[in-house]
Amino acid sequence: RKSDPFAPKAAVPEPQDKAEAAAARLKQLEEMQMEEDAKKEVMSSGVRQAFPLSMVIGQEKIKSALLLGGVDGALGGIAISGKRGTAKSIMARGLHALLPPIEVVKGSYANSDPENPREWETGLANIVQKDETGKIETFIKEAPFVQVPLGVTEDRLVGTVDIEESMKQGKTVFQPGLLAEAHRGILYVDEINLLDDSVSNLLLSVLAEGVNVVEREGITLRHPCRPLLIATFNPEEGQLREHLLDRIAVTLSADQVMKFEDRVLAVDQAMGFQDEADLSVKNAAEATDGIKSTIILAREWLKECTISREQVEYLVKEATRGRVQGHRAELFAVRAAKALAALDGRSKVNADDLKEAVRLVIIPRSELSDMEEQPPPEDEQPPPPPPPPEDNMDDDQDQDEDEDENENEEEEEDDVPDIPEEFVFDAEGVVMDDEVMQFAKATNRSGGRTGRSKNVIFSQDRGRYIKPVLPKGNTIRLAVDATLRAAAPYQAARRNRDPNEVKKKVYVEKGDMRAKKLARKSGALIIFLVDASGSMALNRMNASKGAALSILEDSYKSRDEVCIIPFRGDEAEVLLPPSRSISMARNRLDTMPCGGGSPLAHGLSVAARTGINAMSSGDVSRVTVVCLTDGRANVPLGKSMQDPEFLSPDAPKMNNEDLQSEVYDMAKLMTSNGMSLLVIDTENKFVSSGMAEEMAQKCGGKYYYLPNGTDQEIAAATASAMAESKA
Repeated sequence: RKSDPFAPKAAVPEPQDKAEAAAARLKQLEEMQMEEDAKKEVMSSGVRQAFPLSMVIGQEKIKSALLLGGVDGALGGIAISGKRGTAKSIMARGLHALLPPIEVVKGSYANSDPENPREWETGLANIVQKDETGKIETFIKEAPFVQVPLGVTEDRLVGTVDIEESMKQGKTVFQPGLLAEAHRGILYVDEINLLDDSVSNLLLSVLAEGVNVVEREGITLRHPCRPLLIATFNPEEGQLREHLLDRIAVTLSADQVMKFEDRVLAVDQAMGFQDEADLSVKNAAEATDGIKSTIILAREWLKECTISREQVEYLVKEATRGRVQGHRAELFAVRAAKALAALDGRSKVNADDLKEAVRLVIIPRSELSDMEEQPPPEDEQPPPPPPPPEDNMDDDQDQDEDEDENENEEEEEDDVPDIPEEFVFDAEGVVMDDEVMQFAKATNRSGGRTGRSKNVIFSQDRGRYIKPVLPKGNTIRLAVDATLRAAAPYQAARRNRDPNEVKKKVYVEKGDMRAKKLARKSGALIIFLVDASGSMALNRMNASKGAALSILEDSYKSRDEVCIIPFRGDEAEVLLPPSRSISMARNRLDTMPCGGGSPLAHGLSVAARTGINAMSSGDVSRVTVVCLTDGRANVPLGKSMQDPEFLSPDAPKMNNEDLQSEVYDMAKLMTSNGMSLLVIDTENKFVSSGMAEEMAQKCGGKYYYLPNGTDQEIAAATASAMAESKA
């Protein structure tokens, strides 16, 4: 039968109709999944009720930065600097209350995302459970909030062997650490500047890679680790190391001057929360729910948010103008700009986002001290302003043309990237908020170092337990936990090999033994070696006394000790032994003899012996010798050491070259034993003879020419030398 060409044909669905149908079906499935997830019970994270972030008075910059971290967990971390009582910890915990719950694969110890199986921890794919329909079984829990204690060990941080389970199963079983617990949540570090250097370096390395690789004690595995790092610290207790600041995306200061009314309101809010926490949370529920919804929507916008190449070039130029080292600043700034756009409900970054990203990320890393000295290159100057409009000769005609071109202009604007017309860093200075400027000045290149790594002494007899190590020689302190972990997997086999009828509870062999690696804080020893001979001796001794007392006033923070060794007549003597006692220093320094010869070589010898003895005691990590002298010596070392050959009336006199050679040999002996030398030339002449400077050069020491140096100048020079020795 032939078909009728004029018969009506069935309607064929267009490709557009198919796409719309597929999108509608996908939306229907998502809604069904959301309804199903809403029925699941949310597992609590065990965090106590937090002060609502919306109730914090002021600190708008920090609250905005925290919301950026809530939108993009891979932002790179947020550091908050501030003195005591500036709500640093409150704001960090307040952000956690705003984060939406997460869906986790059942059986995962690292909060693995069921939608991202590529990042599952080792072995999870083998034990994952599925329901009747073939879906992976999951559960809903609050976003984790994990706080890292100051005394945390590497084992607790990255994970180690579970002793109990290893003994039961007869094989090595992994016990997750804090990094696994914090994945997809918040990792909070309070007083990060006081955290052990090795632990902080390990922490930031894992966070930068996004995965924790564990290879220890027979364990080889990996698990995801992408929490939002929030770190707080008090700069009065020591600045944060420049290395750590560079690896944290956003850094802000919580120190601000509040108005009287705001301080009163802050007290009312705090007292209300202390008296009735539930009521305070209920009153802030509307604002809190609004912020929660904003974060959830912003996370969806972030998936589609884009930034143009021209906008990235703008951020790179800002970093170049600010003389920022490395590329982390640009990378963090790009993420911050996209998070800002998503938080505002946009899929494209605009000029305001770029400016705010520069303020939050690039400015704290800039070298503010050098910014006004050199203008930027000509090719990086801001674009010239647009030319002034021409005379309005044909207003009516222009109006008609504008109406015709409105649609075309709107289409073109979508393709042109939105870039600020001016740079934040210009040739005349820096334009930024006072709050950001204050923190940037506190953490620039001259003040971001602490040198804390050299303030710690490692040993096996005294100090805080850092980590277990293989024993070398006699084991003084046995690491019981690490020893049991090493022996746990072999308990079943050893029990079977034991021929005795009565079995031991635990079988430990020599190869399982682990020793404790201990660390304790230590300070520096500053030895003032003072030339007490000649007419200027009294001025030198008074200046040394004032400098020593000035350093002792701060010794309770740095654990530094001070020693004063004057040399005069035929020998040097220890007037003030190494001490941190201010009263002892005052009593010893009240009577200081002056005048006579200049036994400089013997003074250097006594200082070297004092420094070596202090370092061998294990309580001093470094020694700095501050030598106040003109570099001239007129008493041989043999005479000072009571050598009979030099004490006889017929003893040969040494010439100046031999005397100076003894001085240089003693100075080299001091520096070869790990001590640093600071020579302050006090020769009161129009031009120095150069002997003191030559002594400093021959032994690699520092040299200052202060013929009439005061105690403040000497203390400042000493502090500068100490800071360089710490770096």
